[in-house]
Order: sequence, then C-alpha cells, then structure tokens
Amino acid sequence: MRSNRRARALITALTLTGALGLAACGGDDSGDAAAPSATTSVGAESTASSMADEATGSSMADDMEDGAAAGAAAGTFGPACSQVPADGAGSFDGMAAAPAATAASANPLLSTLVGAVQSAGLVETLNGTGPFTVFAPYNDAFAKLDAAALNAAMADPKGALTNILTYHVVGEDLDPEALADAGSVKTVQGGEVAITGMGDELTIGGAKVLCGNVKTANGTVYIIDSVLMPS
Repeated sequence: MRSNRRARALITALTLTGALGLAACGGDDSGDAAAPSATTSVGAESTASSMADEATGSSMADDMEDGAAAGAAAGTFGPACSQVPADGAGSFDGMAAAPAATAASANPLLSTLVGAVQSAGLVETLNGTGPFTVFAPYNDAFAKLDAAALNAAMADPKGALTNILTYHVVGEDLDPEALADAGSVKTVQGGEVAITGMGDELTIGGAKVLCGNVKTANGTVYIIDSVLMPS
C-alpha cells in the first residue's frame, strides 16, 4: 500500500510539472478564470451550474465525433484519437504545426510524459530539427510502473529517467507502414524496440497503440498504453 501511494504521488508530481510547463511549451492560458465573486447569488450559481451540465453533456459526444473525424482525416488510428480536441493547439492540426515536445504539451493524454521530459531536460532536444518518431506513453501508463522503479528513475533524471525516455525516441520519421515493415527499430537510447502487427493491431515493444500516426512539425507520435523499459 505504501509503495502504491508513493507511485501515485510521483505520478501526480509529474502531471503537475507537465501542467505548469504548458505555457513554456506553447500551452494555452485560456483555461484560467477569475474566482467567482462572494456576492454571486444562489440563483445565478444554480443557473450557471445547470448550463455547464447541459453544455458538458451535449458537447462530449460532439467532441468525440469531431475528434474521430479529424483523426480519420489526418490518417491517425486508434481508440484514443477520439479524445484529441477538434481544434486549438491540442488538435491534430495544432500538433502538426508544433515540434514534438510542444505538441505533446498541448495533448491532455500526455501531461505526465511532458513532466518527465521536462525533468530530464529533453524539451529542447525533442523540439529540435529531428526528424523523430516518438512512442509516447499516455498518463495512465505510468501508474503501471513498479513504484520502486519509478522512484529510482525520478531520483536520477539525467541518468535512469533519460535512459527510459530516449528509449521511446527513434531518430527518423516513420509512418505506420514503415514501422510494420521494419519489424524492429533502433532507438536514440541505443536499444531495439520490436514492432508487431499493423493498423489497429500495431504494437510497439508490446505496448498497444492508442492513437498512432499523429504528425508534428518534426516527426510522428504514437501514443501507447505502456511505458517501454530498456533491458
């Protein structure tokens, strides 16, 4: 239990780091809002709450449909593509206009990864010329890690953490067909990652692709459901 609590605390810290770094990586500040006045009437609060509930209920399905349509148009694939915003910096078009680290910072699925990249000092590298292929674990993937392994990595950002993160990066831009044909790819870390299947069945190092072929200005991102650990 104590081990699990430590893991959750580390994941929370990484997520907060990623959130704080959004502005530095090109995040949108439009989410900040002034606190409601103490004199706001109960009736106004009730009306606002009701409107927010209705808006949330009516927009979730629309957003998922729009996200899926945008994903199909961009050549992306996978069940999580529907969670990508339909417009703005976090949309497929928005990410295509930004380099990898900045694009990831705008994607709500990758805030924990962004925190880890910032801790390791790899933002400038991933925002460089490239080209890159990035295997990007989504937030919940970090919760699968052994607490001791996660703790050790976070305690050594320039060593163990960098070793893990660079194992998720390939120094060339690979589309899904090229990945499937390759069978395995050499990472920036130096190790090999096995590629199996194709299309919706594509796996990377045993991890399932949740949203693949996401274009950035300097490469392609594949959002995956597990953190890859180098041997």
